[in-house]
Amino acid sequence: MGWLKKLRAKRSSNILPIVEKAHLLKRYVLLIIAVLIYAVAYNLFFFKNNIVYGGASGISIITQKLIDPSIMILIINVFFLVLSYFMLGKKQTLDSIVGSLLFPIFVKLTVNIDSYINIDNSDLLLITIIGGVCVGFASGIVFKSGFTTGGTDILNQIVSKYFKISIGTSMLMTDGLIVILGGFFFGWTRVLYAMIVLYIINIMVDKVVLGISGNKAVYITTDEDDRVCNYLLNELKLGITLIETRGGYTNKKDQIIMCVVPTGDYFKVKEGIGQIDPKAVVLVTDAYQTSGTYSGNSNI
Repeated sequence: MGWLKKLRAKRSSNILPIVEKAHLLKRYVLLIIAVLIYAVAYNLFFFKNNIVYGGASGISIITQKLIDPSIMILIINVFFLVLSYFMLGKKQTLDSIVGSLLFPIFVKLTVNIDSYINIDNSDLLLITIIGGVCVGFASGIVFKSGFTTGGTDILNQIVSKYFKISIGTSMLMTDGLIVILGGFFFGWTRVLYAMIVLYIINIMVDKVVLGISGNKAVYITTDEDDRVCNYLLNELKLGITLIETRGGYTNKKDQIIMCVVPTGDYFKVKEGIGQIDPKAVVLVTDAYQTSGTYSGNSNI
C-alpha cells in the first residue's frame, strides 16, 4: 500500500474550507427560509392537531400545557448545543447554532398563523401528508445548506458516534421513543399519523438533498462484451465506460461495462441486454447528478 502512504504524507489541499465558505450568504438565506417553512408547518399542521412526530418539536407538543412550546424547544436546543460542544466539538456545534436559535423564534412568531391561513383540520390524513411534505422539504434545504436545526439532530449524532450505530438507527430510536410517548398523551391513532409523517419526511429529505433521479447508472458484467457494447453505443447511442476488474474468488481478470441511462430508456437497456446475454449480471442505481465532460468511450 505504498500509494496510500504517499497519499497520507501529502499536505492537505485545503479544499474543505473553500467548500464550506462557498456561497455562504446564499446558504444562510436558504437556512432562514427553510426554518421559517418548518415553523409554519409545525404550527399549522402538527401543534394544533397534537401529532407528535419526534424531535424537540414533538416534545414541545407533549409538554404544551406545562410550558410554551417555543420556550421548550429553545431549552432543548440550548441543552444539546452545550452537549454538542463537549461531545462533538466546536466545528459541528457551530453548524447547529443558527438553526437551533432561529427555529424556536419562528415558532413563536408564527404561533397564530392559522388566523391568516384557515385550514380545515378534520381530515387528519391530508394534514399529515401536507405537513410531512413541508417539514421534509424544509429539513432537506437545511441539510443541503450544511446546517441542522439542532435538538435531537445533535442527540442522534452523539448516539451514532459513541455507540457506533448509524444515524438512521439513532433517529429511529430517539424519534421512536418520542412518538410512543406521544401515544400515551394523545392516543395511539396519533402515533399512526406520526409514523406517516416520519416516513414522508425521510423521503422528502432524500429528494431535496440528492434530487430527483432522472438517470440510472447501469453496471453490466457479461460474456458478450462486444455485442453489449455495440448495442449500447450504436443502437441506443449511449456513452459507455469499461472498468477493469478482478474476480475476488477466481482471481480472473474481467471488465464491467458502465453507462448512464435516461430513466425513460432503461427498459430498452434491460431488455436488450437480456436478449443478448440472459446470464448477464446487471446492477442498477439511481444517478442523481451527472456533470462534466463525458466522452462515453473511456477506459478506466
